[in-house]
Amino acid sequence: MCGIVGLFIKDKGLEPRLGALTAEMLATMCERGPDSAGFAVYGPAVGGKVKITVQSASPETDFADIGPTVSRAIGGDVAVAVRSSHAVLTLAADKAEAARKAIRKALPNVRVMGLGEEIEIYKEVGWPTDVSDRFHLTQMSGSHAIGHTRMATESAVTTMGAHPFSTGSDQCLVHNGSLSNHNSLRRELRRAGMEFETQNDSEVAAAYLTWRMSQGMNLGEALEKSLEDLDGFFTFVVGTKNGFGVVRDPIACKPAVMAETDQFVAFGSEYRALANLPGIENARVWEPEPATVYFWER
Repeated sequence: MCGIVGLFIKDKGLEPRLGALTAEMLATMCERGPDSAGFAVYGPAVGGKVKITVQSASPETDFADIGPTVSRAIGGDVAVAVRSSHAVLTLAADKAEAARKAIRKALPNVRVMGLGEEIEIYKEVGWPTDVSDRFHLTQMSGSHAIGHTRMATESAVTTMGAHPFSTGSDQCLVHNGSLSNHNSLRRELRRAGMEFETQNDSEVAAAYLTWRMSQGMNLGEALEKSLEDLDGFFTFVVGTKNGFGVVRDPIACKPAVMAETDQFVAFGSEYRALANLPGIENARVWEPEPATVYFWER
């Protein structure tokens, strides 16, 4: 079944409340996805730096020396901020790929959740509000955020199977539905150079959009193309460094509702996710049309 929320801030005065508002929205979706949850927050960038969010089942061991280990491998400074089972490594942007390779080689039990100038991704198995509390979502600020509560149907209940999925810099996707052609599409994308961490169909959708954007498309154009190439039923909410997009398949059997004011654009699988947003009583509220891309960009 799964639950999705998304919040794209237009009014900078609302950015300090991004995490708190997203956490409240995510809490309303617990029953739709009780086995795991996750969220991506686009926070302030640090000039010339990139953030790599990583996860470990044994953070006490794996994170103890992760900073010095990666620093030695890339020949540059690495700042580390630990949040429970996740850590955010901040380093020079031109060292990002070297750092990713160093993590895979020296720390095989550490998984990269996401990478980019602004994005941080946190996801774990567990009741969604517990996941939000574990990573202190209410304290986070930023320009936009996407969240997901999962009811597993296509794969096992694991941290790596939770959403969001990120397959490109500052990009992520959450999905409610099921793709029928994900196996063949995964093979095609691997031939194009894309890498995969799981067998989850949603990761294929994320990789597809990354691939399309690598060809020069913006997020809106990539979502339009997905309607031609992806089979199945789906609602996607997608984030990039500057953009926020929503698309539903032509049948649109998965529930979705959106709201827009001068302060924000919001998405929820159900209206109750939007009900407590500031100024919602004056918002334009609508159900996204089938096979229609909705896209906002800074």
